[in-house]
Amino acid sequence: MVRQQYDDEELIKSFPGFTNHYVNVNGVNLHYVACGNGAPLVCLPGWPQTWYSYHPVAAALAENFRVIIVDIRGMGSSEKPISGYDKKTMAADILALCQHLELQKVHMMGHDIGGMVAMSFAFNYPECVEKLIVLDGMHPGEGMMQMPLIPAAGSFSDKMDTQMPYAWWMGFNQVKGLPEKILQGRFGFLLDWLFEYVMVDPAIMSTFERQVYEAAYNDPESIRASNAWYQTFTQDINDGKSYGQLKMPVLGIGSNVSYNYMKMGLPYMAENAKVIGILDSGHYMFEEKPMQVVAAVGAFLKS
Repeated sequence: MVRQQYDDEELIKSFPGFTNHYVNVNGVNLHYVACGNGAPLVCLPGWPQTWYSYHPVAAALAENFRVIIVDIRGMGSSEKPISGYDKKTMAADILALCQHLELQKVHMMGHDIGGMVAMSFAFNYPECVEKLIVLDGMHPGEGMMQMPLIPAAGSFSDKMDTQMPYAWWMGFNQVKGLPEKILQGRFGFLLDWLFEYVMVDPAIMSTFERQVYEAAYNDPESIRASNAWYQTFTQDINDGKSYGQLKMPVLGIGSNVSYNYMKMGLPYMAENAKVIGILDSGHYMFEEKPMQVVAAVGAFLKS
């Protein structure tokens, strides 16, 4: 596999109008791409993807907003320091980026781990957030501590059980040192299994897309850094105990697996929360149902 074809400079060619940018903020080098005019919409991706995960929805969103898609700390071409992977520090990275771009108030959107960072940003810098959108990713809470180590009988098969989901990687990614040795140069095996497990139609995730993420996560430093997002959950949970309810409008978009959990949990975190489900999609909603995502986001931000 030739790494060059998966570099930012090549990938941006499939994002008409978008440009690559690199900046040092809050003591960390971040990569982001940007395009469009209008109100700023800061977009944060999740595991195990990069900024490229927004490609099914980016062009449509950029028709009405100034879209800024960020490789969060530890992701893609952004720096992978040893520490700073708690969501409060990662939110401070995004604040520093917004200040660098002279953005006083933004719409914030995050998927998966990106949703956790987006919520932390909203909790810690509410004056900077106009509206918040989270997709299959809420701020870590104490409920995480009840996730099963062993799946319930009959609930673990080749597809994730929507009523009793078993996310074994939440535990696996806690292990330090070993995943890097197991997955170095083999990350594609994990990706293929994961997409099959959590997507309704895994064929929608193309071979090229899989190779983009394989290239981004195949080396030990990238595996170490991305696992660190998970290894800080206990600190994130503790930080969350001091947060009050969010006041700004919040939209939660849940997949077939996460909708019920978001519907129950998000109203406790935000007093002005709306939760909708894209129930014919698995976790990777940008790829499986991009137009539904764009329609939901557009309607919410324009309302």
